[in-house]
Amino acid sequence: MSDDALRPAVERFLDGTESALDDYDQGYADADATLSLVRTHIDELAAAAEEGDE
Repeated sequence: MSDDALRPAVERFLDGTESALDDYDQGYADADATLSLVRTHIDELAAAAEEGDE
């Protein structure tokens, strides 16, 4: 997979993860909810990377 093809998935991962952490830092989400969101973003990034390898 080229870097250009993976870049949008990485940007979505970073944006989503940063947003989840910001919500946690501001007290809008608890640790379990934040980790769940981060795990979802990791899974989505991994799926995008696997999709590009096919």
